[in-house]
Amino acid sequence: MVEYAINPWMDTNAPVDTELAVKQWEGLRETLVRLGHTVHVLLPEIGLPDMVYAANGAFSVDGVVYGAKFKYPQRAAEAAAHRRFYETLGWRYHLASETNEGEGDFTYLPAAHGGLILAGHGFRTEVAAHAEAQEVLGRPVISLRLTDPRIYHLDVALQPLDDANIAYYPGAFSESAQKVLAQLFPDAVVATEEDALTFGLNLVSDGRNVVLNSEATGLAASLRSAGYVPVPVELSELKKGGGSVKCCVAELRG
Repeated sequence: MVEYAINPWMDTNAPVDTELAVKQWEGLRETLVRLGHTVHVLLPEIGLPDMVYAANGAFSVDGVVYGAKFKYPQRAAEAAAHRRFYETLGWRYHLASETNEGEGDFTYLPAAHGGLILAGHGFRTEVAAHAEAQEVLGRPVISLRLTDPRIYHLDVALQPLDDANIAYYPGAFSESAQKVLAQLFPDAVVATEEDALTFGLNLVSDGRNVVLNSEATGLAASLRSAGYVPVPVELSELKKGGGSVKCCVAELRG
C-alpha cells in the first residue's frame, strides 16, 4: 500500500504490487545500462519509501551540489542520504536554506543560451530557492511558475531532450512562464495534457534515446517525428507514488 499521500497521485487505499514495482525499477536500470550509461544505486533506508524517487534529493552542475530541503516531513531525512552519497564522490555539497526538491524542480541545459537552469515553483519548491541555487551553482536561473496541482514538479511538466532543447506541456505553467518558454525554445517538442498526465514528460534523454513511460504513446510519436528514439518502459507501480522515469533518476553532472 501507499503509506501516505503528499501528491494528487498517491492513494493510501490503492494496492501496490511490491514484486512488480521492484521488477519495473530493475527494468529501468537495465534499460539505462543497455543504452551505455553508468548507474549508481542509492541504498534504501527503512522508513523512507520515497527514496526510490532519487531525483528529488539534490541538483548538481559541474560537480557542485545544491542539496534538497523537502517540503514534507515524510521525506525530510532523504536529504542526508543524498548528501552522504555526493560526499563519497568528493563533490562540493551545499546545504539548502530554502525549501526545494532537487531535480524535481531544477534542470540544466548546458548549451542553451550559454548554460541555463530552468526552475519550477508553486507547489514543492519555494521561488527563493531559485536565487539560492543561482548563487551556489553560478548559472543563470529562469523561474517558471507551475499552476496545475496534478503537475506538482517541473520534471512532470518539462524535460531536456538534448543540451539545448526541451519537451514540455504549456498548460502546466502560468501564462508568463509559457511566453518565456516559447521565446527560449522555439523548436521545443510541445506535449499535450494527455502526454503530461501519463507521466510522459517525466523522461530521461541522452540526446538521442528518450526513455519514457510506455503509456505516453502520443509523446513517443512526437519525439520520433522530431528525430529522437523513444525507449518505452513500464512503470505502472511507480506511478502510484506520483513518479515515473525521471523521478527515479538523479543525473550526475560532474
